Amino acid sequence: MGADAPSTAVERSAIKKVSIRLVPFVALMFFVNYLDRTAVSFAEPNGMGQDLALTAAQFGFASGIFFLGYIVLEVPSNMALHRFGARRWLARIMVTWGIVSLLFTWVQNSEQLYALRFLLGVAEAGFFPGAILFLSQWVPSRHRTKVLGLFYLAQPLTTVFGAPLAGWLIGRHGLFGLEGWRVMFLFVSIPAIVLGVVAWFYLIDRPADAKWLTAEEKTWLTGALSAESAGKTGHGTKHAKGALKAAFTNGRVWTLAAVYFGFVYGLYALAFFLPTIINGFQDQYDTTFSVMDKAWITAIPYLPAAVVLFFWTRHATKHGTRTWHVAGPAVVGGISIPLALYMGSPAATVAVITITACAIFAALPVFWSVPSRFLTGAAAAAGIALINTAGNVAGFAASYITGWLKDWTGAYYVPLYLVGAFMLLSAVLMIWLSSRVRPATDEARPAPAKALR
Repeated sequence: MGADAPSTAVERSAIKKVSIRLVPFVALMFFVNYLDRTAVSFAEPNGMGQDLALTAAQFGFASGIFFLGYIVLEVPSNMALHRFGARRWLARIMVTWGIVSLLFTWVQNSEQLYALRFLLGVAEAGFFPGAILFLSQWVPSRHRTKVLGLFYLAQPLTTVFGAPLAGWLIGRHGLFGLEGWRVMFLFVSIPAIVLGVVAWFYLIDRPADAKWLTAEEKTWLTGALSAESAGKTGHGTKHAKGALKAAFTNGRVWTLAAVYFGFVYGLYALAFFLPTIINGFQDQYDTTFSVMDKAWITAIPYLPAAVVLFFWTRHATKHGTRTWHVAGPAVVGGISIPLALYMGSPAATVAVITITACAIFAALPVFWSVPSRFLTGAAAAAGIALINTAGNVAGFAASYITGWLKDWTGAYYVPLYLVGAFMLLSAVLMIWLSSRVRPATDEARPAPAKALR
């Protein structure tokens, strides 16, 4: 995928306005989304696990059943977004999940936890692929990696800022007569409802309706996006049945789904179990951490990950997205995560886990610039949702299998070796896919249906 072609003043100003007006707000929505999704990981080692008498396998199942709920409605949700528009649909999703998340404040047993995690997945279904689709419909492909990189910064930064915030809220034990972990659920849920209401009025479905763009900028964006879509899979597909067929019968979509599976398996194995692993340092290394200490340690890997993500996507944008922008980090992550098991101190263990986090977050936004290069319209909605469904299957598998294997073996050795194997498989599949597809010569022009490097 070639490097950037020379840009005009209108092009630069249009992309800058989109980057300023839309990307930070959608990234803030993603920040709250990921915080609500992973809040359970902060709650479990800080009172919830003991209060609800959860084993590692039960916690893993509670973490993972979210993804089963998400899978049930993910593709239909993205098709609805394509039909009704991102403004309405993303706002609806946020308000719904905020209400469900709020109910965690009063959960009393493992069965209720399972039910609410499943409902949270149903409520959130379609948000992430919908946000990816929405942003992809605002910028041409050669700017997409940069824009998605800015959006994706919200995910590692959620832990950088969210972990200390969660620790601080958990420290408010007794507020309103609630345990600290219940206080955390209460206060991390409300922003989703508020942002959902704001999104209804703030978001705009397409460039032609943006009052903050000049007539020239609207014309350039609309023309560039229309020209780019002509020749992609799904162009001219108006009906949901045809769009689903175009996406579900595309071999590249299924291969990318498998690649994404490996990355997300690693992502959520870390997201849900890193706080618990850090909590275990106290017995393993005969040390003691306060709630805030554990929160800050949890945040450590994600700040360097955000920095690496930023510069990695900049490099991919400047020089053109290449296979190694995705496959290289997969190899690094696949090798580094098992090495964390053999470090002799908390600092060394966290340092190696930081390398893994950097690898995962560097690859993900670059990866998401690929599907929209050969899918458009309703087929893009279905294809992106299908790929993300594979990620949600990985989220469930990583959560449940990691907990189950830990209970079975008594340690995290086997679970983390499995994480490494899946990430290495993602690298192999990405390299294989690129070898099967004829490369494009110019990213500035619409990519042919078979273009992928």
